[in-house]
Amino acid sequence: MSLYRNTVWFLKGLQEYTKGGYEAAARLFNEADLEVNVSGRSFIITGANSGIGKAAACEIAKRGGTVHMVCRNEDRANEARKDVVEQSKNENVHVHLVDMSSPRKVWEFASGFSQNHNLHVLINNAGCMVNQRELTEDGLEKNFATNTLGMYILTTALIPTLKKSENPRVITVSSGGMLVQKLNVEDLQFEKGSFDGTMAYAQNKRQQVIMTEQWAAQHKEIHFSSMHPGWADTPAVQSSMPDFHERMKNKLRTEAQGADTVVWLAISDAASRQPSGLFFQDRKAVSTHLPLASSRSSPAEDQKLMSKLEELAVKFKC
Repeated sequence: MSLYRNTVWFLKGLQEYTKGGYEAAARLFNEADLEVNVSGRSFIITGANSGIGKAAACEIAKRGGTVHMVCRNEDRANEARKDVVEQSKNENVHVHLVDMSSPRKVWEFASGFSQNHNLHVLINNAGCMVNQRELTEDGLEKNFATNTLGMYILTTALIPTLKKSENPRVITVSSGGMLVQKLNVEDLQFEKGSFDGTMAYAQNKRQQVIMTEQWAAQHKEIHFSSMHPGWADTPAVQSSMPDFHERMKNKLRTEAQGADTVVWLAISDAASRQPSGLFFQDRKAVSTHLPLASSRSSPAEDQKLMSKLEELAVKFKC
């Protein structure tokens, strides 16, 4: 079944996830959707120092938004902030240093942020793909700690703050790679069998989509969405998937093309009219499963994921 999923997914990707796929989809975009002024609205973007996160930060700042860039590396974050301010002519761009793989640091940041700022939109973009099984100082598998648990804690901790705002939204940058994975709630940290970093990442991305669906059902006041940016030429793809990058580099989307749907979900009225909890690609809600791929989990498994994450998260709460 995994060979079937991988083959169908790659063929779909060649048609839809490439630069050509974006250009074909973009013919149907309504450009007026992004002709908005978001002055007075506050946005957190994790992993905002490069790639899709930085491109999204730039577009939102150009439209007047207050942007909070959550980054791990101080030098790169400050350099990115300088670029965003220069391109947008907007000084309301702030850097917060947080390691998303450290649950305690994420709780600490969310608590401090909530006391000092309002928040309208959270964009969960930070991610990693570590190709060898590696544990954090807390004993957590690094991909899971960053992509799943860190995102779970940040979102959960900021939900009360979001609910105080008008038209609050949470957007999670997932990946079409999740289509090749069925949720495996019994081995969240990849302790069984041989480790494959690409499949671990895809499993985390499936978990993000399920979290989005679960939160949308629980918190009706907030608009939740997840999305696939397509195959974009970002520093993360270059470093984590060098063979794929080398083979596909002429077909990859630009960072701005990868970020387009993130920005659309974050600021457009059209996006907020869509039902909450959906998965988007090129400004359209799409299926979270490939045909005949047997990748659907049961409601009990989805709930078990949320319960396990909550159990882990509270252990690290400040």
